[in-house]
Amino acid sequence: MNDYYVYVYIDPRNFEGFYYGKGKGSRKDAHLGETSDTEKSRRINAIRKEGLDPIIRVIARNLSEHDALLVEKTLLWKLGKHLTNISSGHYASNFRPHDALHKKLSGFDFQNGLYYYNVGEGTHRNWDDYLRFGFISGGQASRFRDAMLGFEKGDIFAAYLKRHGFVGIGRITEKAKPVREVYVDGRPLLQQELKCPQIAENSDDPDKSEYACLVDWISIRKRPEAYWKARSGLFTSQLVRASLDAQPLTVACLEEEFSVDFQELLI
Repeated sequence: MNDYYVYVYIDPRNFEGFYYGKGKGSRKDAHLGETSDTEKSRRINAIRKEGLDPIIRVIARNLSEHDALLVEKTLLWKLGKHLTNISSGHYASNFRPHDALHKKLSGFDFQNGLYYYNVGEGTHRNWDDYLRFGFISGGQASRFRDAMLGFEKGDIFAAYLKRHGFVGIGRITEKAKPVREVYVDGRPLLQQELKCPQIAENSDDPDKSEYACLVDWISIRKRPEAYWKARSGLFTSQLVRASLDAQPLTVACLEEEFSVDFQELLI
């Protein structure tokens, strides 16, 4: 149903728009009765103390909810620093951060993303298997599955092995699939001579199965040659996948240590 609209609250004292929202029916008037201690409510109260009311105007109408959310987010991105909206709105991940216009970002200025990948070696994963058969994986819970599904073909990643350091730079060549559906050289991965056959555990459960991406290794290290500098500020995370866009020190160190140029790899 195309019954959604996007509206703006305008301060009549200076005609400045200070809040954008989306809704249908009488939603646009709902903020007038709020008593919360927010910047938006304080602005409305300040206007009323002057004997005025905020000007409320619909600026786009006859929209689907999807389109209304997208219009709202576009306005929030463009004018966000001057607004009283608390939330950054839906589709936030589709919009460039405001404080990142001075640098190139993977996924925005480059077709693909640059990521940190946590090997998480243990019962279901083994670095030697990753090197020999050209894949990475994650799973056994939906949040780890979703992290793997977030990789796109062409993404570049730096692999980190806990208690060792960074052990490789790779490129995703095939999006993640349940491990039972992954083939290497025409043969199912689960039929290969793996050091960690437990990777097959829960492979019949789409929520708990390991999910594997095929990769090309650009630069790799065995465990004893892993790259790490204690107390150097190098980025690590317990997450399976994390963006390196906001980690310039780590990116620079990895480029030097592994003799790579991430910008060239991402073109």
